[in-house]
Amino acid sequence: MLRKLTLRNLTVGLMLTGSLTALAGCGDTTGQRALSGGAIGAGGGAILGAVTGMGAGTGALIGGAAGAVTGAATNKNQINLGN
Repeated sequence: MLRKLTLRNLTVGLMLTGSLTALAGCGDTTGQRALSGGAIGAGGGAILGAVTGMGAGTGALIGGAAGAVTGAATNKNQINLGN
């Protein structure tokens, strides 16, 4: 049974996903950024999937793929970790 999607649940889920996606570029090499992006995306996707009623597993798969692509697409020079 699908839970009723409320504006609050959607807002919280999107905020968490957005903040986790911002961290997807952490790492020195392309492989590290893809791996960290995939892990962070999977966590955010699981949260968003559970909140929206889509399912945590489905959300984790989608978020992990999106995070890995985002992490791999970033350039080391695009990341400012306080250096």
